[in-house]
Amino acid sequence: MAGMALLGVRMVLDTFKQSLDKVKGVQVKSYGQLCSIARALDVVGDRWTLLIVRELLIGGALRFGEVQRGLPGIATNLLTQRLRDLETNGVVAREPAPGNPGTPTYRLTERGRALDGVLRELLKWGAPTVPDAPSDAIFQMHWLSQPARFLLADHRPDEPPIVIRFSTFDDGFDLTAADGTITVDPCRRDVSPLAGVTGPGPVLVALLQGAMPLPAAIAQGVDVTGDAAALTRVLPAPQASTNVPGHYN
Repeated sequence: MAGMALLGVRMVLDTFKQSLDKVKGVQVKSYGQLCSIARALDVVGDRWTLLIVRELLIGGALRFGEVQRGLPGIATNLLTQRLRDLETNGVVAREPAPGNPGTPTYRLTERGRALDGVLRELLKWGAPTVPDAPSDAIFQMHWLSQPARFLLADHRPDEPPIVIRFSTFDDGFDLTAADGTITVDPCRRDVSPLAGVTGPGPVLVALLQGAMPLPAAIAQGVDVTGDAAALTRVLPAPQASTNVPGHYN
């Protein structure tokens, strides 16, 4: 009887060890390949990871809650784990918030900012799929700041610099056209935009892609306050379709 009991204990321990090994395998994921693509995906290939990078590219140094607001649907514990993994791999740095050392902020390291080019290529690759997104797909205005960097251009570089504000401080960005260049930043309180833009996500995407002229976009819900002509300085010429790879130059 004692031998059978001991055997039963060993079987339980073996089962527990196998389960623990599986958990460890999930926590320490690697393709185990001597390939730079596989090695990169070991670091940033998990679900949500590149979207965390997107939020930090757009917003700079952000508190945990600010990152989470830009990632609707992510669980708090999962975001915590992803940020910890990115910090371990030198992609993200955690620092005390200015004036509030008890609250950390997260920012991209130099290595993390180098992923900007990766996301730009994903923008180009994903652009033709945007018109086919589900009708209930979530849209946040600040996400549009990244394609705006590449889709829009300063067509009147000899004119004075202008700032166009897309949406509000809660969820928006400032686009500056100056000397032939386009820059985007989180909304700033020390600037006076020449125009303001709000509207439905799909219509704004079509407008910025050049798939819809401004009058048609306004008819479909885009609202422009201030100097509407400021938008014509930066918008691309309307194209025949949004399903054109390579709109992001």
